[in-house]
Amino acid sequence: MNAKTRDNLESHKVMPTPEQTTESPAWKDPKRYMWLLGPALPGIGLAALTGYALAPKKLKALAWTGPALVHGIIPALDRAIGEDKSNPPESAVKTLEQDKYYDRIVKAFIPTQYVMTFMGAWLASRKSTPLEDKIGLTLTVGAINGVGINTAHELGHKSNKLNKLLAMAALAPTGYTHFVVEHNFGHHKRVATPEDPASSRMGESFWKFLPRTVLGGIKSSIKIEKARLARKGKGFWSLDNELLQGWAMSAGFFGATTLVCGPRAVPFLAAQAVYGASLLESVNYIEHYGLLRQKDENGKYERTKPEHSWNSNHVVTNLFLYQLQRHSDHHAHPQRSYQALRHFEKAPQLPGGYASMLLPAYLPQWWYETMDKRVIDHYEGDLSKINWDPDRREELMAKYADYAAEVAAEAKARRESGKSAAA
Repeated sequence: MNAKTRDNLESHKVMPTPEQTTESPAWKDPKRYMWLLGPALPGIGLAALTGYALAPKKLKALAWTGPALVHGIIPALDRAIGEDKSNPPESAVKTLEQDKYYDRIVKAFIPTQYVMTFMGAWLASRKSTPLEDKIGLTLTVGAINGVGINTAHELGHKSNKLNKLLAMAALAPTGYTHFVVEHNFGHHKRVATPEDPASSRMGESFWKFLPRTVLGGIKSSIKIEKARLARKGKGFWSLDNELLQGWAMSAGFFGATTLVCGPRAVPFLAAQAVYGASLLESVNYIEHYGLLRQKDENGKYERTKPEHSWNSNHVVTNLFLYQLQRHSDHHAHPQRSYQALRHFEKAPQLPGGYASMLLPAYLPQWWYETMDKRVIDHYEGDLSKINWDPDRREELMAKYADYAAEVAAEAKARRESGKSAAA
């Protein structure tokens, strides 16, 4: 989908790893069986909920498994294990893409996701479940369904109808099925521009970004789908409307779960959906913060390039998120499957994996201290190239003027030194 959004990667060649220096069609994926961590995640959640159901007093902490994984265990493993040393050579991409094993791994997430969500609703709807446990259960299910949105992201970029339906099925528990339409035909077209509701601006807090991206994404998806249906001579209220199909899936799942578990399941279902969707939007916030595609002399935005996405090569988060952190290559090749995505050293790099960046994103001052100077460094002190929050542009340009001048001077000195060395 959106095959026209292809990046110019020529100036960002992938550095070969030792196993790539000898060209061989028999390149083996060193992470082949590690990818099973993806569909294992809802299995971990289901096991935790089952343990809690069997011994809710002794195993009370299991209700909080989801937040512990997302905000604690995975970031800790990222720090302990470090970055990924493997990069598939171009010669191996076709073979990797044709291997159905990887596709089955992604789809295996969905059945367990549904069972886990239903069990969470059943536990949270019981009269005997304490309020603090209900909160933990909600966050656990919401966290795993939030990761499930990434399953939908992987499937939604494939062009056949079955994958689209499965993508919407993975999104249905969070009620965020419009993402399939907006992400592919809105975000990928407008990424790293002020017009994109899913690209955050420097100086914009996550809490200011959240309503802008949620409302903007819904409005954009409706506009995109109306235009698609109009080209087919159909109105919005058509059975062919993918937004209506997705919303029907969510309504059906929520209705069936409430019918079985009772009305006490409704607050749980709503709250876990909000939390899960907020995790997706927190990742959106992280991925393009402050980055801006420049305009040419005709006022057209340049093509999306590797420098327009924040990347991370931390291996554990990448295993759980199907290498979403290799984000520059994803925007270069939207239909390329996760197992074939490559890491680019020259693309902007985050200080940690996406999981470790979530808590800073929630706390604006921590986030600004972590990221603002990185954005300025990336643009070598040229403040005119940054995607600013318009409400804070003047304030922040004045605040960082001295730092930007220092960075610009250092960058100029490096360039001149390089020219001298070349001469």
